[in-house]
Amino acid sequence: MTIKEIIIRYSKELEEISPTPRLDVETLLQKVLEVDRLYILLNLEKSLSEDEEKLFSKLINERLNNRPIAYIVGNREFMGLDFYVQEGVLIPRPDTEVLVEEIIELGKNKGPINILDIGTGSGAITVSLAKYLDNAKITSVDISDIALEIGKKNAESNNVKDRITFIKSDLFTNIDDNMRFDIIVSNPPYIKREVIETLDKQVKDFEPYNALEGGIDGLDFYRAITIQSKKYLNNDGILAYEVGHDQSEEVSKLMESDGYTNIYTRKDLQQIDRVVIGSVL
Repeated sequence: MTIKEIIIRYSKELEEISPTPRLDVETLLQKVLEVDRLYILLNLEKSLSEDEEKLFSKLINERLNNRPIAYIVGNREFMGLDFYVQEGVLIPRPDTEVLVEEIIELGKNKGPINILDIGTGSGAITVSLAKYLDNAKITSVDISDIALEIGKKNAESNNVKDRITFIKSDLFTNIDDNMRFDIIVSNPPYIKREVIETLDKQVKDFEPYNALEGGIDGLDFYRAITIQSKKYLNNDGILAYEVGHDQSEEVSKLMESDGYTNIYTRKDLQQIDRVVIGSVL
């Protein structure tokens, strides 16, 4: 089959499970042929070899069985950087870029700053902040060994490992009591427990449950982090969260009740309040 024939046939088959069927097919072809997307677009009449067709057939069947494209090809772009991903870590989302961009804006043009990222995951937040804030030192914590391993891998591939310290920790458990930070940032698990089973199969069947579920009301981690964070923040320190689509008001109230001030939100590309930020005196 030619590249064009493959794109036409399998884009149609993917329509029911993917919002970007043609892009998915092209991405798998890039993986099989080890080329960039421009090559695919300029060589639509090229035929795949027998071995290439076998490999493509294997990958497209995985996709048709709802396995996320990022896990199949092993990477995801975030903040203009390339991140290795695999089962065991949450796939970076574009919505999270709003949080990272806001932290960059708050941290630039300042002296040396210390940042704590709670929930390493793939390292998307940690590595992006280290990459775009030359004045920052990042401490990144996660309870998952897989997340820490992948975070370190992505820090190395993006040439920022010298400015990141990775620590295995359940929230603040293994953070030294004497450590202080200018910014604490987190994209914690925030999906309500009862909602998990209603999620798309690509999420609930493949992405790590512990990175999704935030308790009965989805706010467990916000409560724990907000209460403990003041102990670790410098004067005028900042606490910054990504939140669920309907959680900004509740998280803002949590922060306010724990003494945070100057609380504000930032919207994502869908104009949903996706980021909540506050300061501690």
